Amino acid sequence: MSQATRFIGAHVSASGGVENAPLNAAKLGANAFALFTKNQRRWEAKPLTASNIKQFQDNCARLGFAPAQILPHDSYLINLGHPEPEALERSRLAFIDEMQRCEQLGLTLLNFHPGSHLRKISEAECLATIAESINLALAATAGVTAVIENTAGQGSNLGHSFEQLAAIIDGVEDKSRVGVCLDTCHTFAAGYDLSSHAAAEATFAEFDRIVGLEYLKGMHLNGSKSALGSRVDRHHSLMEGEMGTEVFAFLMNHPATVGIPMVLETIDDTLWAEEINWLRSLQKADAAA
Repeated sequence: MSQATRFIGAHVSASGGVENAPLNAAKLGANAFALFTKNQRRWEAKPLTASNIKQFQDNCARLGFAPAQILPHDSYLINLGHPEPEALERSRLAFIDEMQRCEQLGLTLLNFHPGSHLRKISEAECLATIAESINLALAATAGVTAVIENTAGQGSNLGHSFEQLAAIIDGVEDKSRVGVCLDTCHTFAAGYDLSSHAAAEATFAEFDRIVGLEYLKGMHLNGSKSALGSRVDRHHSLMEGEMGTEVFAFLMNHPATVGIPMVLETIDDTLWAEEINWLRSLQKADAAA
């Protein structure tokens, strides 16, 4: 069987304009990338210009980046499960704006952190609020899939258990436009063992049973500075940290990772090109297509 294509890249800078992100990804030898379409630490953002959009699309076409290979990330300020009505409304409007920016760029995925209850409402209420926030954003947009990133479970952040991810998806009306991005560091810190091939296989089987591998739309590939089940989100380089490296060979040969963007958010960007090449070297010639 021929080698199945894996889309591997990194979360690259869009400094100076979104059109620079594909250029920065290409410099790494990547065939996938993530980006912020606006400043991720500010609520306000200048609208994308016709020039930004055209240059971004032209650069992607020239360098071979199709929408399925690109995993934009929304602002860190957004909390789609916020317990306070005014703050929730602000987050919802900002999320819709992020979805619309993806629409403008011709992108089909938007990765986001689900939300936090801030210890003011129950987990169940917060999860239902997140699902309703997704419903509102999907109703206001077209063609973009909302991709929930699992969390490490720090503080009051939800989305760290597969059951929580499944509960959010259950509340989303259009199941064709919702998915999950599994972050290896977050998964491990949340208590799902990835430290060996057998452990990774068991964790993926559990994800499939509870959520469904058909919802896996992207991955963040990171080492973990923190221990298994620590609920502490501390990324590391792939070769470093508590998790080991067997999981990456597992992922590079698992059929569920064919055709989805797998993005490095490791801590040393000078290693990204090397890490991308190393990941490719793990793929067996007969890996499932």
